[in-house]
Amino acid sequence: MSKDLARKDAFAARKAAHAADDGAATRALTAALEPFAGKVLAGYWPIRTEPDPRPAMVAHGGPLCLPVVVAEAQPLVFHRWTPETEMIAGAFGAHIPAEGEEITPEVLIVPLLAFDAQGYRLGYGGGFYDRTLEGLRARGPVTAIGFAFAAQEVLEVPTEPTDQPLDMIVTEAGILHL
Repeated sequence: MSKDLARKDAFAARKAAHAADDGAATRALTAALEPFAGKVLAGYWPIRTEPDPRPAMVAHGGPLCLPVVVAEAQPLVFHRWTPETEMIAGAFGAHIPAEGEEITPEVLIVPLLAFDAQGYRLGYGGGFYDRTLEGLRARGPVTAIGFAFAAQEVLEVPTEPTDQPLDMIVTEAGILHL
């Protein structure tokens, strides 16, 4: 299956799961983050029907940051964030800190359209997280946590050699350690 066709199917599955969301995925994410307390945590500002990681981020107990797209085909950078941070519109409809102190995350909550049991994710197609994870992993240990609804799991995500696997996936059904 092509990535484009897989994305279409994944959008539909996520939309249905989002409509039925009772907050269980966020509660599972909060629990999954407990062992990482104190580490620099990157989350994301949800767009479309992505599950919202912000309540789990606020409960984290460590420095927080959000991704910022600096240019096409480039890794993301991360700017410090708190719930009081002034936000502005960024690329692709996600909000970003209006002013940002750049910090390097040790743990990343990664949005996705679909995932498989091997830890691969299907994103929106820009390659931002793959480039970012590759660069961060080259510098030292980092944990990438996919955050999704269980309905987003597929048998196999179409992959390319540049795709970076996740270390863990959290859904309302529980935690998949990879």
